[in-house]
Amino acid sequence: MNSKLVDAIGLKTHAVALTWADAAPQGAIQFKPGRWGCVVSVFATVAAKGRVGAFDRKTYGCWGGGVGLGFCNCYESFPGGIEGFCHFLADGNDHSEEGQRVGEEIAGWGDRNLADDFLHGERYLKNAQVTRRFLETLPMRDIPAQYVVVKPLDASDPENDDIKSVTLFVNPDQFSALVVLANYTEPDLENVAVPWGAGCQIIGIFAYRELEREHPRALVGMTDLSARQNVRASLGENVLSFTMPWPLFLKMEQNVDGSFLQRRTWAELHRH
Repeated sequence: MNSKLVDAIGLKTHAVALTWADAAPQGAIQFKPGRWGCVVSVFATVAAKGRVGAFDRKTYGCWGGGVGLGFCNCYESFPGGIEGFCHFLADGNDHSEEGQRVGEEIAGWGDRNLADDFLHGERYLKNAQVTRRFLETLPMRDIPAQYVVVKPLDASDPENDDIKSVTLFVNPDQFSALVVLANYTEPDLENVAVPWGAGCQIIGIFAYRELEREHPRALVGMTDLSARQNVRASLGENVLSFTMPWPLFLKMEQNVDGSFLQRRTWAELHRH
């Protein structure tokens, strides 16, 4: 599918379509079962670069990625279980003998960074109690599909692909244009939101939840510091993700003609 919107904002990478499927496309890039990987990196370095990636319940890369893609509560299998994860995201697990034991086990895997974060915490949330509240509100689900497939939008077929959302990796000017266009017909609905969560969760389960709303909103992502670190070499420093549930993307696509994207101010910004 060719996109007027993608052309109008001068996107340098491919727009990424997230689809649900019952089989992985031939040649799709997948993580090996049980091996760590960053879901956002597949969006950024595979699909946004013109190739196809796929995930299933054995190849989602990491616990947060499995949650983000919609493969249930994968945190239950996190080292130390839910409690271990609650402290991992907050103040660490080195306060207990069990936490220290699990941390030593992780270090034995050869992953010193994960072991350090497990023991001393990523400190993204204040404490384990706050993490528990976060998990209670996280829109986890078990999607009715075997695979989540990410592919370039221009290689997608809306007639046959079950497209759930479209994600663009954008610079500040492009991001600003998308915020304006998302509110072009209904500015009173606050049509762009910035949820807090992992980068893959914004693109995945948070966007799935938007599909259940009467007026799905666009979601801003790549505020996840760990995800930013993982894709900086590929995308650069000044990039955010902008995810549009499929109905909103179609509306924005239809609104390109006659909008500010064809006027002087945007043309001058775009030129620079």
